[in-house]
Amino acid sequence: MSKKYLVRLTDAERRVCDQVVKRLKGTSQKVRRAQVLLKADADGLGWSDETFCAAYGCRVQSVENVRKRFVMDGFDLALEGVKRQTPRTPPLLDGTGEAKVSATRLGRPPAGSGRWTWRWLADEIVELESVESISHETVRPVLKTTA
Repeated sequence: MSKKYLVRLTDAERRVCDQVVKRLKGTSQKVRRAQVLLKADADGLGWSDETFCAAYGCRVQSVENVRKRFVMDGFDLALEGVKRQTPRTPPLLDGTGEAKVSATRLGRPPAGSGRWTWRWLADEIVELESVESISHETVRPVLKTTA
């Protein structure tokens, strides 16, 4: 079966990929992309997608995507990947919500306690109807940045 997107690495690109793989330099995704580029190189090993997937335990579509990005967008984007422009889920607390958390923390803690806990702050923010529901783990980074 002929491949639609052929990878032909230059010597410099091959050296960069070798360095990433040998030193495990970068994220695991970057290392995997470097492995794909090295193995799929038509002037090098020229592994088939199926052979690579069997050896490294990934999907054929992943290998095809790396090859396609190399041909369409260039070596740098194929190796580094594309940074997501927006987060997967929007943040629960915007600037106003973070301000309410900080202001609540500075107020009087619940009766019988000397200080606020993250869980009490999360419950208080829900009671103030700033958000419908929130976890104490969402409140924690807000306080870490303001403390």
